[in-house]
Amino acid sequence: MPANSETSGYVYILASKMAGTLYIGVTSDLIKRISQHHESLTGGFTAKHHVHRLVHYERFSAIEDAIKHEKRLKSWKREWKIRLIEKTNPKWDDLYTQLVR
Repeated sequence: MPANSETSGYVYILASKMAGTLYIGVTSDLIKRISQHHESLTGGFTAKHHVHRLVHYERFSAIEDAIKHEKRLKSWKREWKIRLIEKTNPKWDDLYTQLVR
């Protein structure tokens, strides 16, 4: 694929539990990436802190826009991130189960 072609992307937030440890990531294949987190194949922070619950995600038409948004979200205060999650997912359900149905 040419370097300048646009690929859609996703920004996602994982949590260890309701209002627990948060992780923000970006990917072009949300189902595959979250599956890797669920199976602790990614190692690092999410495996060490058991951060596997998909609590929020947003789709972007271009991966570059997703990356910009990921960086923006990472700079947000924790309470803003929690508000963002609870706006669409007040029970902090694992949205991954809805994606793979």
